Amino acid sequence: QVQLVESGGGLVQAGGSLRLTCVVSSSSFRVYTMGWYRQAPGKQRVSVAHITGRGSTYYADSVKGRFTIARDNAENTVYLQMNSLEPEDTAVYYCNAIDARGSPQFNSWGQGTRVTVSS
Repeated sequence: QVQLVESGGGLVQAGGSLRLTCVVSSSSFRVYTMGWYRQAPGKQRVSVAHITGRGSTYYADSVKGRFTIARDNAENTVYLQMNSLEPEDTAVYYCNAIDARGSPQFNSWGQGTRVTVSS
């Protein structure tokens, strides 16, 4: 079973930055499209950004220009650099692979990493 381990969250003031890290325990990591999701209090989990195995990226409009997704296939790791953070970015952030339908690929999610942005 693939394990997803997220880290890097914390408390930051508006305008600050954080870098999230997700380590994936899969020998097939390099072929996955990997995504970051977030779940704000009382809301559904939504996609934030994803990156294909070849490095093509996609961003939700709400984070475009502020967040950058990257990956290191040698380390089975995907990153999310978050700049100019806003209180609306407060959420628990998760990573997962994305299947051909655009849905999360792995049924088992990691524990997530909490990001809190104070105003």
